[in-house]
Amino acid sequence: MLGVREEGEISLENKMVEYRKKFGLSQEKLAEKLGVSRQTIISIEKGKYDPSLPLAFEIAKTFQTTIEHVFIYEGKEGEE
Repeated sequence: MLGVREEGEISLENKMVEYRKKFGLSQEKLAEKLGVSRQTIISIEKGKYDPSLPLAFEIAKTFQTTIEHVFIYEGKEGEE
């Protein structure tokens, strides 16, 4: 399930801050470009919220890269 992560769910790490800074975007400017709130960007960056697939594609497109370069699948929490 995408959205707010609960314990034991799939974990996605991300490089949002790295890409946002590379492109010289504030959280507010990125939020405006994507049509979401600044709080959504903060939550994604902190790993507290996983974006929907369409939003993940838009984020990757904004950063001129692929989803796989921005979001890294880590499997279920607690799995080794």
